[in-house]
Amino acid sequence: MSAISTPGGRMLIVAADQRNGMKAAMKDAPGGPDSISTAELAEAKADLLRYLANNAPAILLDPEVALPAVVDDGVLARNTSLVVGMDASGYETVDGLRYARYVPGMTARRVRELGGDVAKMLWHTRPDLQGSDSRVAEEMRELVAACADEGLLLIVELLTYQLKGESEEEYAAKFGQLVADGAKLAVECGAKVLKLQYPGSAEGCQAVTAAANGVPWAVLSAGVDHETFLGQVATAMANGASGAMAGRSLWKDSLSVSHDLRKDYLTKRALPRLHELAEVVDGA
Repeated sequence: MSAISTPGGRMLIVAADQRNGMKAAMKDAPGGPDSISTAELAEAKADLLRYLANNAPAILLDPEVALPAVVDDGVLARNTSLVVGMDASGYETVDGLRYARYVPGMTARRVRELGGDVAKMLWHTRPDLQGSDSRVAEEMRELVAACADEGLLLIVELLTYQLKGESEEEYAAKFGQLVADGAKLAVECGAKVLKLQYPGSAEGCQAVTAAANGVPWAVLSAGVDHETFLGQVATAMANGASGAMAGRSLWKDSLSVSHDLRKDYLTKRALPRLHELAEVVDGA
């Protein structure tokens, strides 16, 4: 935990494991997002690390584009820890339920080989339909055990979602409870650290904290704007959260196909946001 935490002991991780989402943020690509090559995306991720995340305790990166290059090339600062995302982009749907997939070849051992200090895996959850005997619960238990065998900390990321045929109103009414119940299920499966959606309110955060039963949880940004996320983090921290993991809220307007523009945007736009977020996380 100390590897991914501020000096004040609060989790703070820059999320940069997005692939298509990061391409979409590079709005000046002449041929549109689909024209951005893997090599160009890798360079953007390296700059994001170089000018932004090296100022944070840790960065979350993917093994498909960013790794192992940023380690091999010495871009990753010594005092910035590496969290390796194990989940592939997208998901499969089976009987109306979503399931994340691993990046091909990704295992707890492979995280170690890539230089990772910590692993992260995403699961889509509907705890009102998935209990301790469900596929998603079994997958969590298996990876928690595999990471423990490698001496790796695993961050369990959960995303709840609206079912087909479920109205916006129905889903909104359930949302906070779904986040809390997902946390409870993950903890029952052995999770030691959670990355969760903001449950919508102070009361929702209290419910999540109670459900986590002492397991630290960090709130993810889900692409909201920076000011909104600062407010969410402040509320979450005041009601039991242990930190934040921020991606697009920091850098979504700070990427470009131009290295020079990326450096300028990341330094002048994204980095001040990271400092502001750190102050909120540490209660300054």
